[in-house]
Amino acid sequence: RIADASDLIHLDIMDNIFVPNFTFDFDKAAKIIENCPIPVDSHLMVIEPEKAAPRFAEMGSASVTYHYEAAINHRQIIEDVHGLGSRVGIALKPGTAFSVLDDYIGLIDMVLIMTVEPGFGGQSFMSEMLEKVRQARKRLGVNDRGVWLQVDGGISPSTIEVAAEAGADTFVAGSAVYKAENPAKMVTLLRELATQK
Repeated sequence: RIADASDLIHLDIMDNIFVPNFTFDFDKAAKIIENCPIPVDSHLMVIEPEKAAPRFAEMGSASVTYHYEAAINHRQIIEDVHGLGSRVGIALKPGTAFSVLDDYIGLIDMVLIMTVEPGFGGQSFMSEMLEKVRQARKRLGVNDRGVWLQVDGGISPSTIEVAAEAGADTFVAGSAVYKAENPAKMVTLLRELATQK
């Protein structure tokens, strides 16, 4: 099973408004989170994360990540999600500069750099995002505060090493895992590639 080899299950939540695709409604997402044998990292690609993020924390998500571009009141979201016991992360689309997070770095538990345009799986890794990952790692410093630097999009055996070298420490691998002949073995391979020195 994939869960046996993975540290987290990354659950993409899309509303067909913020991104042009739809995945799960709240009820189905709640069932997935409730029945998942390992922690769930919920990635909200939705409008009004001020409303959605606390709901996903209440459902039991270990981590709730929302998009900077969709939010108005970041501090409210961060406070609400933390108050419900979940980690909170902010995701950035490829066109959004890392510097927009300057006021929130000390408040969040994860930064998610999108290495594709959000909305659809199976896209090619945008290597030009590696500079943003480097900027993020420099700003976050060494990961001694428990702040994750996650990359999402086009992560595969051919891209995970360069993402890790740029400073990412948390990786979302969708198509590379689910389309593999042996998904659990692929997760193990990706981990080895990301952590080799």
